Amino acid sequence: MKFPKLRARRLRRKEGIRRLVRETSLSHEDLICPVFVRYGEGVIEEIPSMPGVFRYSLDKVVDEVRKIRDLGIPAIILFGIPEHKDEVGSDTWNDEGIIQKALRLIKEAVPDIYVITDVCFCEYTTHGHCGVVKDGDVENDMTLENLKKQVVSHVKNGADMVAPSGMMDGMVRAIREALDESGFYHTPIMAYSAKFASAFYGPFREAAESTPAFGDRRTYQMDPANAREALKEILLDVEEGADIVMVKPALSYLDIIYRVREATLLPVCAYNVSGEYSMIKAAGRLGWIDEKKVMWEVLTSIKRAGADMIITYFAKDVAELINRGGI
Repeated sequence: MKFPKLRARRLRRKEGIRRLVRETSLSHEDLICPVFVRYGEGVIEEIPSMPGVFRYSLDKVVDEVRKIRDLGIPAIILFGIPEHKDEVGSDTWNDEGIIQKALRLIKEAVPDIYVITDVCFCEYTTHGHCGVVKDGDVENDMTLENLKKQVVSHVKNGADMVAPSGMMDGMVRAIREALDESGFYHTPIMAYSAKFASAFYGPFREAAESTPAFGDRRTYQMDPANAREALKEILLDVEEGADIVMVKPALSYLDIIYRVREATLLPVCAYNVSGEYSMIKAAGRLGWIDEKKVMWEVLTSIKRAGADMIITYFAKDVAELINRGGI
């Protein structure tokens, strides 16, 4: 059948029919909200390059998590800024470290929020790299040993899920073995499986105080030009025992999200990263775009590409919109 009998616009004429035939939608259940916690008292500190995103001291973070829960968002991912850094990031496995203290406070006060911890070292090391540095590069296998200690400490103190983000070879297998040996076989792993060496991470590095002191992260994060390699990384993590796989960043990697969705039956997470957030915020503040509509369109495109869940700094904004009926 062809025009004029076939008219595609018939299903676009009114909002009611547009809603009925809509193929992709956003809901609270798609959202994971990042939370930054730091030492101090009474700290609610806006991140200059990420308007609307804040660092919270331990005495303020519980109130923020309650607000996130009350908006209907089911999960947070927790990032910590320690009081002291060292060459190996030992605060990450210290049961009195910043993440561990935050976990205990959050799980006691807001037990129904699902708490994921970012598992890495860049915020905790003096050099800002994602593991033990040897001869100017991150030493993979030594870093795995420290990852094991980190995840066990996180889960002992209340983490519901761990999310290793350092792109070390064998990290999922090492973490799965460490958790199982410690009796935490019920704890899932969300692997940053295809994490690209992206320029979109700049605002996050300000937020987490994790800019490398030298060099960059291209020896462990992926080349943005490579798609087949992303699938290789995904399938390796699936084989090693990942429960959820992730693509990071999201907006410039929608093709990767789609390929990953086609390649695995595991849930797929996409990280709508800081640079993606900040660009929209900046253009919105300048009046060049409708910020809320562009935000909604971007997150819908990530979901449409195949993501089952999205880590996004827009989580609260989206939840508020959904609670008011959407765009």
